[in-house]
Amino acid sequence: MQAMLFLINTAFNLLLMVVILRAWLQLARADFYNPFSQFVVKVTNPAVLPLRKLIPSIGSIDTATIVLAYLVAVAKLIVLQLMLVGSIQIPATFISGLLVLLKEILNLLFWILIIRALLSWFSQGNNPIESVMHQLTEPLLRPIRRVLPSLGGLDLSVLVLIIAIQFINVLFSNVFRGL
Repeated sequence: MQAMLFLINTAFNLLLMVVILRAWLQLARADFYNPFSQFVVKVTNPAVLPLRKLIPSIGSIDTATIVLAYLVAVAKLIVLQLMLVGSIQIPATFISGLLVLLKEILNLLFWILIIRALLSWFSQGNNPIESVMHQLTEPLLRPIRRVLPSLGGLDLSVLVLIIAIQFINVLFSNVFRGL
């Protein structure tokens, strides 16, 4: 049973990460022709394109993709509740879906920052994945760099943002554990 729960949880988390990445790539106006961006678009198109016919975009925000991410989070909770408890608590599931989505956004941001930091150490030049990671995270790191003093080539902004993400995760865990 534990192995099956692990596989289901992992499958839903990976799907949720790809859908969140699609929304984030569009929001950051990342290079659409990058191979990584193309992979994300091709994987999510079968679900996003039909939703776009029903849910229009609001300005530059692709609401169909955001709704899809929320629906994936809710579906994950429903499947896990059915496996563990055998029933579904509808109101709690829809509220918890928002929390799962928020937690997964923070988790994805954490891992993209880690990947970006590792690629910066080992990359030998023009790497398409590194380029997308830069486009995704730079708007979040730029304000931190303005506040941090220059340390002669050592960029601590990634570390500061990772600590902030972990702080928010712990804060949410403590706040929502009591509810």
